[in-house]
Amino acid sequence: MSEQPRSGESASASDPEELREQVEHTREELGATVEALAAKADVKAQAKEKAAEIREQAAAKAAHASDQLRDKAAHAAELVRDKTPEPVRDKASHAAAHLRDGAARAGHLAAEKTPEPLREKAGTAATMARANRAPLLAAGAVALALLLILRRSRSGGSRSRGWSCGR
Repeated sequence: MSEQPRSGESASASDPEELREQVEHTREELGATVEALAAKADVKAQAKEKAAEIREQAAAKAAHASDQLRDKAAHAAELVRDKTPEPVRDKASHAAAHLRDGAARAGHLAAEKTPEPLREKAGTAATMARANRAPLLAAGAVALALLLILRRSRSGGSRSRGWSCGR
């Protein structure tokens, strides 16, 4: 048998090191192909990617709409300011300042008349409420729902019968 290369093979392809490199290259290509096919078959991952893409688009649209609303509100405020006569603006400004001063005085008076232990407890409660805002809102929503359900169940019978003069 001779060492002649077969048709389609180069002389260097018979070198064992060259063959190992070709095999390794083929393995890498096959691995990349398998990964690509697996990614196409992974519907859950595709759905997550699509959801993330849609979330990003929605956030961008919301930011754009918010910017537009802010601009329109600023423009409307400017128009109102331009159309409002100066004496009316002055009166409104003075009235707002008067209300702010009165509210500040009432707050200071209430703070002075409130005992120190009660102020400390109120401050602690306010801090805890700010720290636990989500659970408090959820509890408030549940309490409101229960109140509405109880109210409806108590008055539900009289609503269905209509008004009665005998009551």
